[in-house]
Amino acid sequence: MKTMTRAAAIAAAAVLAGACGTRPDPVTPDQNTAFEAHAVALVDRFLDRNPEWSIYAGRYDNAHRMTVPDAARRADDLAFAEAELAALDRFDPNALDAGNRTDYELIRNRIEASRWYQTEFRSHEWNPAQYNVAGPIGLLLNTDFAPLEQRLEAVSTRLSRVPDYYAAARDNIGTPTLEHTRLAVQQSQGALALLGEGTARRAAESQLADDDKAEFAERLEAARAAVSEWIDWLRATEARLVADGNARPFRIGEALYEQKFAYDIQSGYSARELYERALVEKERLHTQMDAITVALWPKYFPSIDMPSDRLERIGALIDHLSARHVARDGYFDEINRQIPLLAAFVAEHDLLDQDPTKPLIVRETPLYMRGSGAGASVSAPGPFNPGADTFYNVTPLDRFSDEQAESYLREYNHWILQILNIHEAIPGHYTQLVHANRSPSIVKALFGNGAMVEGWAVYAERMMLEEGWGDQEPEMWLMYGKWNLRVVVNAILDYAVHVHGAGEQEILALLRREAFQERTEATEKWRRATLSQVQLTSYFAGYAEIYDFREALKREMGVDFVLRDFHNEFLSYGRAPVRVIRELMQE
Repeated sequence: MKTMTRAAAIAAAAVLAGACGTRPDPVTPDQNTAFEAHAVALVDRFLDRNPEWSIYAGRYDNAHRMTVPDAARRADDLAFAEAELAALDRFDPNALDAGNRTDYELIRNRIEASRWYQTEFRSHEWNPAQYNVAGPIGLLLNTDFAPLEQRLEAVSTRLSRVPDYYAAARDNIGTPTLEHTRLAVQQSQGALALLGEGTARRAAESQLADDDKAEFAERLEAARAAVSEWIDWLRATEARLVADGNARPFRIGEALYEQKFAYDIQSGYSARELYERALVEKERLHTQMDAITVALWPKYFPSIDMPSDRLERIGALIDHLSARHVARDGYFDEINRQIPLLAAFVAEHDLLDQDPTKPLIVRETPLYMRGSGAGASVSAPGPFNPGADTFYNVTPLDRFSDEQAESYLREYNHWILQILNIHEAIPGHYTQLVHANRSPSIVKALFGNGAMVEGWAVYAERMMLEEGWGDQEPEMWLMYGKWNLRVVVNAILDYAVHVHGAGEQEILALLRREAFQERTEATEKWRRATLSQVQLTSYFAGYAEIYDFREALKREMGVDFVLRDFHNEFLSYGRAPVRVIRELMQE
């Protein structure tokens, strides 16, 4: 996107909005300028309408406002979507340059997806876990974008709407799924903890005026009461669903799955095509891992005959090697220790640009974020506040029994814990998000594509090992195969569960025997599949497209191909879908 002041862009968009509703003439520089102005103004409208999204993006001018998810708001959202789609129809995407054309596609997909989610998917009626006030409030309390008193004032105003928020949530829910109801209970307890004594004490000890402190305390108490009432309502709903046996099934079926896949992934594949490719990739990985196992068997089992069944022998070697892991009380510290080592390796091998002014902070996952089955994640600042801290969230193992913790640590053993840190931190999610916040296109930075984000992190794992992380140790490559099978099997199991109706025991058998996962990891993955749809396919979809693109460029460019240049240019396009980035780089 060409440089343009925000005021000038909005002014230009206002002129455009007054024009007739016909398509523009064939390509001219003026049309690109007009679209750029329209896109900037549209982003402003999006952020103004969605204060929660604005907070996550790092813009706080409307942080005090809370969106109450009632019927009136949904009707207004639909009207907004129709108006914005009509405005987009005034542009001919073929009359725009490559960068603006892809921004156009991203905007249209986002608006059409929001309309589909409301009118067809309708999760607001059956997923109570999507109602949680904690996230934005937690960010306002813990992000130093303004003096504490100013942030507390914004939080106070948001707290005043919490009772209305949960009243709307109760009105929206018809027949929920049992799985999402239970998740909502767990995460709402985390929200209650966020609104507890710690927040009350921060306000009481702040420099707010006495009247403002009293008002904050009153609103906080009312918000806590609203969350407690919501939890009680959820528990009563759960009891009724169990007693009546009439909970909504968590599976969404083939038609909704394909539509959701198209909007969320924006891939060159259909959901079914990706599923079929994943089945082929699973077979390739098994063949590769078996060759490593046969070579390593005499080293680890010199006096034991190798099983004739290849999955059995691969599993036996993985099981033996998995005993090498950190102690339970050293898990968090080991993750923290590895981050600077990964950064140093990337710098030494000149793999891509890094930014030492934006350090990664390892922390325990906040309570209100726990419960979805993910043990590690990254929380990064949005493009409007790129200087804010980036957090690597690590969920403590205290929720596990000794047996479960041992299973978990065997899953994240000596080798796989390194791959996890590559994926989540450097040069995976953390590095990609730092680059994304520098994207010249605010559309690409904000309207992020999950398959690109997850696909990059998966691609980074293989790339780092190819470049020498792990010293080409066959044990590392064997464990990488096991880890990469997780990505491949994610795509298989998600489709199998939601489209084919696969049950828990079938999925656990797939994960345990064919993906060599520990019981705790497999059980958590089953739970995740019951709580989400399509997202588990994003890893393999993005990874496959990125790796295929890189290999095609290497064949085409030969000795002129430079890995660092490929990485920096690829990441410069923000969170655009891989097929969009490929188009831009090829043009």
